[in-house]
Amino acid sequence: MKIGRDIYLNRLIERRHNGRIKIISGVRRCGKTYLLFTLYSEWLASQGVSADKIIKINLEDRRNRELRNPDTLLEFIDSKIEGDEMHYVLIDEIQHVPEFEDVINSYLQMPNVDVYVTGSNARFLSRDIITTFRGRGDEVRVWPLSFSEFSSAFERTKEENLIEYLHYGGLPETIDMANPERKVAFLKNIFDETYLRDIKERYNIKHDEELEILFDVVSSSVGSLTNPQKLANTFDSMRDSDLSAVTIKRYLDIICESFLMEKSVRYDVKGKKYIETPYKYYFVDPGLRNARLNFRQPDYSHVMENVIYNELRIRGYNVDVGVVPVVERDKDGRQIRKQYEIDFVCNLGSKRYYIQSAWRMESEAKVRQEEKSLRVVDDSFKKIIVLGEPTPVFRNEAGITTMSIYDLLLNDNSLEL
Repeated sequence: MKIGRDIYLNRLIERRHNGRIKIISGVRRCGKTYLLFTLYSEWLASQGVSADKIIKINLEDRRNRELRNPDTLLEFIDSKIEGDEMHYVLIDEIQHVPEFEDVINSYLQMPNVDVYVTGSNARFLSRDIITTFRGRGDEVRVWPLSFSEFSSAFERTKEENLIEYLHYGGLPETIDMANPERKVAFLKNIFDETYLRDIKERYNIKHDEELEILFDVVSSSVGSLTNPQKLANTFDSMRDSDLSAVTIKRYLDIICESFLMEKSVRYDVKGKKYIETPYKYYFVDPGLRNARLNFRQPDYSHVMENVIYNELRIRGYNVDVGVVPVVERDKDGRQIRKQYEIDFVCNLGSKRYYIQSAWRMESEAKVRQEEKSLRVVDDSFKKIIVLGEPTPVFRNEAGITTMSIYDLLLNDNSLEL
């Protein structure tokens, strides 16, 4: 089944001929190869680029094993470049080539060569790959399928699609798996045999069991504030472990570097400064989070928050946790200091949005609770509450917009509704 991934395709198109190496990064099995070899290649052809000018090299294919030699690969690419017309070199699984950096950098000074590469192990997935290309790399980060992309593959109600998505996520291979047992087995296997193994091998992790338990703890508390010291205390109480906060921080950084999770830092909205700790962690895909917990904790409220975070990141926003310090008076008239939390403070250029995620608001007290954090923000940027059920888009007297998760995720311009 062909699923359009226009947001990434357009980002590749925008970067065409920019004199830099386009690096397509992201967690394994999120669709990087499909984006490059199918969608982008077809677009180039639609622009009149002839097939002989699109040089596609799949290094995962055993038939191309000789091209895993850097000198052989260099010679092969050179043999395909003829004349002054632009040539597009698309290389999949570049990490199979030793010293691949030298091979790719060899084409930076050639005005008629445009280079694109992907890779799928921890060596390539780590964020530090960008620095490998001497500042000449241009990253296009790819996530698993967004809810909109996921929904385009099915003729079901949006409510049915959302429940499925919150459970099994958007790794493209799950789309054709009708049986839930197959999806569960696939997600659990890829987490253990691919992601965990890559991390352990690349970073030479000695305490395998403790790393896995850390995954379990963070998975259970997705969207909750935490820090390495708090997690170290949890380990100590659970297992009488002496795993230090320093080691836990290193493990968390490694997990984020490998694109499995992202960290969202707290931001003081009024003081306009970042707060070092605590912070929140979100999984790149809800299905992977649930697989780590053996699908025992659906926890729609927190998983929906994770999905909203991913959607905002897919759209290119920088996303922080908002903190709003205020001084209020108690019932006796005494001044007290309080802090209110906003789930997401989203920034992109001059745009900013404040967003609260609420699975349900079934009472006036719950409405007041969700609105309070937004009401105490005294600037003019848009304030939004996202509900996990169908609801009309409306704005109240305080300028706070309420919309459903469906409106947010299925409308590219939803933040402007």
